[in-house]
Amino acid sequence: YDLETLELNPVEVWKAYAPPQGKKKQQLSQQQRKQAQKRSQIPRQQGLEARLIRAIASPKQLQEVMVDFWFNHFNVFDSKGLNRIWVSSFEQDAIRPHALGRFRDLLGATAHHPAMLFYLDNHQNTAPGSPGARGRYKGLNENYARELMELHTLGVDGGYTQEDVITLARILTGWTTDREGKHGDSRGFYFQSKRHDYSDKVLLGTPIPGSGSLEGEQALDLLARHPSTAHYISYKLAQYFVADQPPAKLVDTLAQRFLKTDGDIRKVLKTLFQSPEFWDTQYYNSKFKSPYHYIISAVRATGSKKPKWKTLSGIIRQLGMPIYGCPTPNGYKNTEKAWLSPDGMIRRVSFATALANGNFEQRQPKEKRKPVDAVQLRKTLADHFSDQTKEVIDTSPAKLRAALILGSPEMMYR
Repeated sequence: YDLETLELNPVEVWKAYAPPQGKKKQQLSQQQRKQAQKRSQIPRQQGLEARLIRAIASPKQLQEVMVDFWFNHFNVFDSKGLNRIWVSSFEQDAIRPHALGRFRDLLGATAHHPAMLFYLDNHQNTAPGSPGARGRYKGLNENYARELMELHTLGVDGGYTQEDVITLARILTGWTTDREGKHGDSRGFYFQSKRHDYSDKVLLGTPIPGSGSLEGEQALDLLARHPSTAHYISYKLAQYFVADQPPAKLVDTLAQRFLKTDGDIRKVLKTLFQSPEFWDTQYYNSKFKSPYHYIISAVRATGSKKPKWKTLSGIIRQLGMPIYGCPTPNGYKNTEKAWLSPDGMIRRVSFATALANGNFEQRQPKEKRKPVDAVQLRKTLADHFSDQTKEVIDTSPAKLRAALILGSPEMMYR
């Protein structure tokens, strides 16, 4: 696979693929501008392809599942300004290395990445009256501070106040982007001291002495290890893996494990997977698959070696869940209510039919389309179908059976 942009850090990818800005842009012809815009899409496109390749073919499936979970948790939108340049790097450099590591490391990686700082406007966050306050950068921007507490750590009911939001925004003044690495940070992060509020602060009842960029690290420490964060993350994990309304006892158990292990994600997941609730038959197949999960699981079930990646990405988009394409910071919903609809089911069945017919497999020019083997597909899925579904499959023409399996009610749930 030719996915060279995955090897580039945020600064390198910006230098190589960002379209010219300002005076340089004005010097380009209309055709050159179009070419530059087209080229700027390459990092995002390669990121999409890499995500699908890994999700479908990687032997490290838990890693891929958690990349999906955490990217959605720390969502950034590819179509805000030029964030398309960085969105793949955000997954590659901020999410992937820490998906099964410590939550504090993951939180810190997302907080320093230019995709997040730009998406939630912290690159503009400036202490009013500071030496660097001028032009667009002359006032406090609370956007990232608010979402950092509400969506990334404490949760909306996590016990913080509007005063805490303002304080956290003041703590994060000067945390901005360095697109071209002029200050020596390959992550594309820069602490602009002239725009920082150096006064002493109190966040969530904890004193934070004015000390520059260290304040932000202290705030992230505090948020990552807060009991409300442990509960909120545990609830989301239990909802993702067990049920839309997860059992409170399980959430509490996970939260205790989170606090005891200093946010060790792998150990929290081990506790989850060994819990009685995870194995309780009442939660078996209780999770309706999101469009992303459905498409990935269906393609994996067929044993497809080389599907048409761009086509699959387009279908996921048609189903309402474009990868990197959620515009709101809260990410995509993870509930049946969000995804179960007549139109959505029609589109899924249509996809199942086309997949069963071999329409999504890459082929040589004269190579014939190869339909999915229904007998092998059934074995792969351990024949975990209801008696009613089995009867429908068994009494249908052989050429329709693979499509019926892939479009069955059982394939829609996990």
